[in-house]
Amino acid sequence: MHCNLTFAVSSEVPEHPCVSPVSNQVFERRLIEKYIAENGTDPMNGQPLSEEQLVDIKVSHPIRPKSLQDEWDAVMLHSFTLRQQLQTTRQELSHALYQHDAACRVIARLTKEVTAAREALATLKPQAGLVAPQAIPASQPGAGGEPMEISEQVGMTPEIIQKLQDKATILTTERKKRGKTVPEELVRAEDLGKYRQVASHAGLHSASVPGILALDLCPSDTNKVLTGGADKNVVVFDKKDEQIVATLKGHTKKVTSVIYHPSQSESSFISTPCSVVFSASPDTTIRVWSVTGGNCVQVVRAHEAGVTGLSLHATGDYLLSSSEDQVIIFLPILTALTCAQFHPDGLIFGTGTADSQIKIWDLKERTNVANFPGHSGPVTSIAFSENGYYLATGAQDSSLKLWDLRKLKNFKTITLDNNYEVKSLVFDQSGTYLAVGGSDIRVYICKQWSEVLNFTDHTGLVTGVAFGENAQFLTSAGMDRSLKFYSL
Repeated sequence: MHCNLTFAVSSEVPEHPCVSPVSNQVFERRLIEKYIAENGTDPMNGQPLSEEQLVDIKVSHPIRPKSLQDEWDAVMLHSFTLRQQLQTTRQELSHALYQHDAACRVIARLTKEVTAAREALATLKPQAGLVAPQAIPASQPGAGGEPMEISEQVGMTPEIIQKLQDKATILTTERKKRGKTVPEELVRAEDLGKYRQVASHAGLHSASVPGILALDLCPSDTNKVLTGGADKNVVVFDKKDEQIVATLKGHTKKVTSVIYHPSQSESSFISTPCSVVFSASPDTTIRVWSVTGGNCVQVVRAHEAGVTGLSLHATGDYLLSSSEDQVIIFLPILTALTCAQFHPDGLIFGTGTADSQIKIWDLKERTNVANFPGHSGPVTSIAFSENGYYLATGAQDSSLKLWDLRKLKNFKTITLDNNYEVKSLVFDQSGTYLAVGGSDIRVYICKQWSEVLNFTDHTGLVTGVAFGENAQFLTSAGMDRSLKFYSL
């Protein structure tokens, strides 16, 4: 009996014991009455309980002063409440620890799955290729409304490799024939040295976000000029009519690379000359635009990071794109790519990297066939000469280097002014002249590699330069938002 009397609430021998018929537990009447008054329930199981239900037990007990007894009762009730709270806290802590352990197991499993997926993706990327855009009939969705999205990639099939090989044979033959004579219409060096600015157009892109970041000319009609701006727009400009032909909007970030599609295409999706253009942006997309329709007809999502460069294969069917995601179409690259360019024959291409490397790749074998070290800063632009023998490269080390692709060595280094920024390099179609755009515009005569022309008309960095047919004119675009033309 004594053991039972010390069990509930106070853990002491009760002076006025009573039994709760709800829980069959023995309590000190004073304590249980106070508890019932505050809560109206049995403290052991939480069931409703009233004072009238309590059953007294007759025992002998000592007498304590009332003041001490009240204080003692309060302490016992508080102690009981604390014990209940402690038990609840222990249960909650145990549940939280279980949840934490389960979460850790789930995170470990997901991390393992992500690692496996990345390894599988890395294995697939070296075989990734880009399919040439196909025509979109006016009756199909995307012809005049929302652009079609292309995200799938296919590998380099034997048919594609054979097609590239056949085209390379034709290009090599044609190039060797052209290399024997210089075009009669080619501007002479003494006349090129007399060039001056004859036109400047500053309103092609928005003034709120200034800067033209990319430039290209239509191969079949060099009066058609293509620019990409920091305002996210692509602009087609007619040099002859001196007016904007189309403003193409769709990119969500600045446009850093633009390129015309030639009219001589081996595919059927080009209907008229200069009617299709490509653009790339740090928004990770490559867009295909219809100039005549003024709309985007395809969005190519071949990269996971910003696209930094574009080059179109001579067949007109394949784009070469470089990206900050360390991937280039057809081949994986181990560092961030800053620029890319096809060789005139179409079976090799060059890339520049952020760690000063210039790499030459065999498209057919998908291998790195040559490396050109020498620059001490990120490579910003590369260009192959038309005869296919030379490669010009520029970097943030304020230098211009010329490489012999036959001997695989650097045969000329042109040291530019301190802090000179090279942004664009281009040979004319005959391979006689090399234009450099950056802090200013410079034109060199090949083989002698002497400067014959220098322009400082732009008030910002020159981001693109290009020669007209037979070097009859030179055009440039820059961060000052202006498109300039130079000729006699």
